[in-house]
Amino acid sequence: MNKLFAPLLLVLIFVSTLSAQKLRLRPRYTLRPGDVVGLQYRYTPELNQDVTLMPDGYVTLNLIGDIKISDLTLEQAHDRILEKLQSRLNDPDLNLVLKDFQRPYIEVAGEVQKPGRIDLRETTTAMQAILESGGFLPSARPTQVILYRRINSNTAELRTLDLKNINKTSALERDVQLEEGDMLLVPRNKVEGISRYVKLLNVGTYFNPLQLLH
Repeated sequence: MNKLFAPLLLVLIFVSTLSAQKLRLRPRYTLRPGDVVGLQYRYTPELNQDVTLMPDGYVTLNLIGDIKISDLTLEQAHDRILEKLQSRLNDPDLNLVLKDFQRPYIEVAGEVQKPGRIDLRETTTAMQAILESGGFLPSARPTQVILYRRINSNTAELRTLDLKNINKTSALERDVQLEEGDMLLVPRNKVEGISRYVKLLNVGTYFNPLQLLH
């Protein structure tokens, strides 16, 4: 009995350690446009306010005016605001609360039944996103689905995915796990000469990388 229990115990220890490592590596949430942050002052509650991050990442605060806090963790935003408050309040005691935030999502466009935004509630692959969008239209080209992925504040990477017959076991390796902010475009026609990278400034409000590649 002990001989059987020992290997099982080692497996459980390994899985627990791996899970703990993943939790440690997971980045802290950073503020983004649309998030709602509450400012709560301990000694001057009359100054309390809720603010929404504007598209440029700024918020307007009662005492200090406009300040940019996007791409900061809640703790970093607290410290930045507190630094500005030092000249207006004597020893300010501020608590910052994230009251609402933009749910992570991906977008699917092009030749699918229901193009649009899909909330990322769990691990989602490209094919799962296509299915959640109602599946391919008869006019779709599933062998050339374009994945648009932001790699920094200025640039996105384009990848071509072959999702034809992806339900077959031998083809599952062609599927890819999606990340927050990814966009999939299912084209109708064959696309030639796809560049690997594209400037974000070149992307229109209606996501369509094909217009950039002609």
